[in-house]
Amino acid sequence: MEHTANQVTLRGSLAGLPEYSHENHGRRFFRFLLEVPRLSGTVDILPVIAEDRILDSLDPSGGEMLTVTGSLRSHNLTEETKRRLLIFVFADSVTAEDGEPINEVTLEGTVCREPSYRRTPLGREICDIMLAVPRAFRRADYLPCILWGRTARETSMLHTRDRIRILGRFQSRLYTKVTDTGSEERTAYEISALSAEIMNDIS
Repeated sequence: MEHTANQVTLRGSLAGLPEYSHENHGRRFFRFLLEVPRLSGTVDILPVIAEDRILDSLDPSGGEMLTVTGSLRSHNLTEETKRRLLIFVFADSVTAEDGEPINEVTLEGTVCREPSYRRTPLGREICDIMLAVPRAFRRADYLPCILWGRTARETSMLHTRDRIRILGRFQSRLYTKVTDTGSEERTAYEISALSAEIMNDIS
């Protein structure tokens, strides 16, 4: 796909010290959570994975906040007989610098599941799509996106393999999962679109 984009920039506060995540081809990776407040006051708590060399070169003299640039990734985690989709930021760089919070995401990919359109009890239009964003070695990241209003209505007419470009933010959302052993609180991650551009005709 031409001009495929998967870019994310976050600026926020570290929610805890980085913890070891995994090793791949001799490279060690660490995971940490970044707290990024919205204008509304809600705080998104977002997972970031960075290679140890990136964190080792971090100069803390720039401020108490961290700016992370990279791409959004997905990973299917198998737990016993169930699979769970993990969404996180794969960091290309991490710098310490104070300033206004930033949460900017640019994605371009193909719709890989029929859109789900609905209205809230107050009449607000919402559309959920799963976007397949290609990356190297013929792999793809599968990223859940939520669109609103007129954009939701337009996107609801898309079908699988249609292309779309989204500008938005990476956000976290708490929800309650009912299991065989009771209810448990979990966190879902998704991209909330601020704007969307359909890259092909939908007629």
